Amino acid sequence: MVFVPKTIGILGGGQLGRMAAMAAFRLGMRVCAYTDEEDSPISQIVPFTFVGRYDDKKKLQSFAESVDAITYEFENIPVETIRYLQKFKPVYPDDRVLEIAQHRVSEKKFLNDIGIPTTRWAVITRAGDITRAMEDMDFKAAILKTSRFGYDGKGQVSIGRGEDPKAAWKSLNTTEAILEEKVAFTSEVSVIIARDKLSQTAIYGPILNEHKNHILAKSTVPAPLPAHLAEKARNMTLLLAEAIDLIGVLCLELFVTGEGQLLANEIAPRPHNSGHWTIEACTTSQFEQQVRTVVGMQIGGPNRHSDAVMINLIGDDVDRLAKYYEQANATVHLYGKLEAREGRKMGHITMTTPLSAQPVMLDETISEKVVLN
Repeated sequence: MVFVPKTIGILGGGQLGRMAAMAAFRLGMRVCAYTDEEDSPISQIVPFTFVGRYDDKKKLQSFAESVDAITYEFENIPVETIRYLQKFKPVYPDDRVLEIAQHRVSEKKFLNDIGIPTTRWAVITRAGDITRAMEDMDFKAAILKTSRFGYDGKGQVSIGRGEDPKAAWKSLNTTEAILEEKVAFTSEVSVIIARDKLSQTAIYGPILNEHKNHILAKSTVPAPLPAHLAEKARNMTLLLAEAIDLIGVLCLELFVTGEGQLLANEIAPRPHNSGHWTIEACTTSQFEQQVRTVVGMQIGGPNRHSDAVMINLIGDDVDRLAKYYEQANATVHLYGKLEAREGRKMGHITMTTPLSAQPVMLDETISEKVVLN
């Protein structure tokens, strides 16, 4: 058998694409990127990058014709771009998955329709809707979020009963929003799933996530959850992946309430910041799974051989790296970004502790169609 390397196209120029490209190179793949920014993290390592707008059809067609299959590293790419590219080459996850994940109302409705609970919510199209929803649903406090294009705390504002709805509505500068009830949760966790064209799945997590100023600061695996809750979180993620017929990688973010409930928060149809530790701690990382599923390979075993803690380097955190370079169990990843702005993810550190002779943990599983751990 003669190995013929495939070329994977990656939309987006950030660090997630950069790490996916590194995984592709290890598998002997070629990578071509498309981004709307110069000197992006991915363009520093791939041999060729198309730089253009996401509505430049001529350039998008040239990009598509130079690759075998396409994926993306962030979900704010216009759905119309994905649909146009699908005329030339397969894109995974497909436009339907992206459309659901991009729109918070569609996302919540889809999750609820397939039996995955979320916080209570209401659609908002004007300031008066806020007061009415707060009263009708008896919200003591809520979060008003734009329906589209919010991440890392952007595009949202908190509002309590009796506070000025007009000011909250005006601050978002939008025509449609979602009002989500604030819930008392004890922790936030995430579960990452990879699913290939044979419907085989690999699951990582649950992962405990801690945030600072709405930005993920630290992820720990295994998450300190009771076994039944951990299993429920994995089952919810598997249900979601099967319901949307996922090909690729997806993350489901969840709140854990004091009453022991799991409430879905967001869907991210791509590798996730909370899964960076899989590079050092697992047989197959989330990024390699992305590459495998997109080019038609079977998923790899997700077995975790180490416990892990991942710390994001946000803004000037990157200036305090000396101790980690000298720490035996720490691996430093920098993303090639020259300017350390406030809130900007400059890199991450993963610290691992080998499981040694301990049995394989059940928080990373591969479906029975492949192997039983």
